[in-house]
Amino acid sequence: MNNRRSLLIVFATLAYLPLADAAQTQETQTEISYLLTYVGSSGCDFFRNGSWYDSKQAEGHLRTKYAALSAGGGVNTAEEFIEKTATKSSFSGRAYEVRCGGGDIVSSHDWLIGTLTRFRDSEAKAEKEKPGDSPAHL
Repeated sequence: MNNRRSLLIVFATLAYLPLADAAQTQETQTEISYLLTYVGSSGCDFFRNGSWYDSKQAEGHLRTKYAALSAGGGVNTAEEFIEKTATKSSFSGRAYEVRCGGGDIVSSHDWLIGTLTRFRDSEAKAEKEKPGDSPAHL
């Protein structure tokens, strides 16, 4: 029982660690935050170490894992977040997988890289469409 209580205290503490690594840019922090929130709101199922988890459980697991890695300064880009936190188990080395809406099972790496690419494309498009940035508005 004491081991279980200790483990709960460790996870509770990790949940309150700052998610931002000091070496990260604001852009990287925004991208990682987006990816974590996207995982949790996706409604997809996530396969990890032989079991399926819902999207909220997956988000929680990734946030805990990310907090632990960030505390050591190990994540400086969104791609590093995906590689080090969201691609495979640190314990077993088994790849994480994602299944959305009963569709095909894909690697979490590919799924998250695709999500990051779409996010960056939408950010770039929004930046181009800002009023006042084009010569016509000057």
